[in-house]
Amino acid sequence: MRLHDTATRAVREFTPLVPGEVSIYQCGATVQSPPHIGHLRAAVVFDVLHRWLEASGYRLTFCRNVTDIEDKILRKAYEQGVPLWIVAERNQRAFTWAYDALGCRPPDIEPRATGHIPEMIMLMRRLIDSGHAYPVGGDVYFDIRSYPEYGALSGQDPDNIRAAEDSDDQSLKRDPRDFALWKAAKPAEPYWETPWGAGRPGWHLECSAMATKYLGPRFDIHSGGMDLIFPHHENEIAQSHAAGDGFARYWLHNGLLGIAGEKMSKSLGNSMLVTEILTQVRAPELRYYLV
Repeated sequence: MRLHDTATRAVREFTPLVPGEVSIYQCGATVQSPPHIGHLRAAVVFDVLHRWLEASGYRLTFCRNVTDIEDKILRKAYEQGVPLWIVAERNQRAFTWAYDALGCRPPDIEPRATGHIPEMIMLMRRLIDSGHAYPVGGDVYFDIRSYPEYGALSGQDPDNIRAAEDSDDQSLKRDPRDFALWKAAKPAEPYWETPWGAGRPGWHLECSAMATKYLGPRFDIHSGGMDLIFPHHENEIAQSHAAGDGFARYWLHNGLLGIAGEKMSKSLGNSMLVTEILTQVRAPELRYYLV
């Protein structure tokens, strides 16, 4: 089997770390709203790969996370006047229903970010102790200048990237492009205690902690949509490699679903909910279309 690897920009022969076994981490949903068919593109495309691997005799360990705490979810909870966990739980059930409706193989483990704060604290400690991250004002930031390969996955020059807009006070950072591993607690937001102050995790930290928890410091495949290459997957690689983990050996990305030449997204107002589409076409038809 040959796979197109985003990291090397080449088609590579697939050779698993352990003969006969394949470990896969897929970036799952940020559950701030119900899924549109663009969300399901990644699930369906990589479900084909998973089923092909199993049919070829491999034993899979498939981990797909749930991001259940993030700025967008907090905003939705505030707008709806309900706790964050209600928004997250409601929408996670909607995603699970959609995955099942389109015949996607369920993951072997589906970890939630909020259930893995101890692993995130341990990862931050490793990065701070090795000089790759720094605490300031209750936040913790990754120092991108400490990692010379930053930008390699997405092919970007660090000198030309925009500031990471993930802080209320950018002056706290050594470099405006440094990204947040941890965000200091704010009124009415959920928080956890850490050695550097109370707060909540940054988005990128979550996936590195969960992937290595269940698949180990080095695993076979990391997958997701092209929109995640930068900054999310770029930051995952930086923090994981800087901490000493080999992390993923193959990086696979599916193309985005478009409508009239535009990427489907909620922000553009062109999203099509799975529940709406399935009143017009059968689930196998939608699955075939997405493949």
